[in-house]
Amino acid sequence: MKRDAYRWDSPTLGCPMDLVWFGERGQPLVIFPTSMGSCTENEDFQLCAALEQKVDEGHLQLVCVSTVDKHGLYAKERHPSERIRVQDLYDRYLANELVPHAQQRSGRPRVHVYGASFGAYHATNFACRHPELVDRCIAFSGVFDIKSFLDGYWDELCYFHSPTAYLPNLNDEWVRRLAQVDLVVATGELDSLFEKNRLFVEMLAKRGIRHRCEWWPGVFGHDWPFWRQHLPRYV
Repeated sequence: MKRDAYRWDSPTLGCPMDLVWFGERGQPLVIFPTSMGSCTENEDFQLCAALEQKVDEGHLQLVCVSTVDKHGLYAKERHPSERIRVQDLYDRYLANELVPHAQQRSGRPRVHVYGASFGAYHATNFACRHPELVDRCIAFSGVFDIKSFLDGYWDELCYFHSPTAYLPNLNDEWVRRLAQVDLVVATGELDSLFEKNRLFVEMLAKRGIRHRCEWWPGVFGHDWPFWRQHLPRYV
């Protein structure tokens, strides 16, 4: 696979952001790392290699991004109001810098997004907040509720970055906009987060939000071998 690694100084975040891009043609797939991971994490754990054939055949381009988890929701030394402010800036970085770059480089109007574990939070939150930019969201073994990262703090910004909070209350017009997104939620039946994933899917169904779900039978599912095995089927 053709590989480009580069960085730019983000005016939104006020810091350099790293990116690894695989491929030259095809649909751009934005790949988020797990908790506090780097933009090379999915490459290091061979997830990108699992998609190599699709990339080499020109069906797919991989856009492996970095996050600001260490300065945002995982920054326990900061007040929760500052953590969520950083998360909001990251969302703006994705919408105003990263996705426009992917659109320009790929020539495609919308991106696919993928993440596992906390990466699934980033993918799902971004897709649900910006359905005009995303046409598929794949969330494996996901975290969808951020209350545990906020030490009891809650404000409007927290609400609008916690999918389990805002999705049940979406108006009908926003639900229609989300119908453009192919939303996939999947994990193993023995995942410690299985019940939370099941309840998230139940909430989507209750609100009438288009989605697909898959529970991998008899396995843990919350680990790299499972994510490598199943992701190629969804892209």
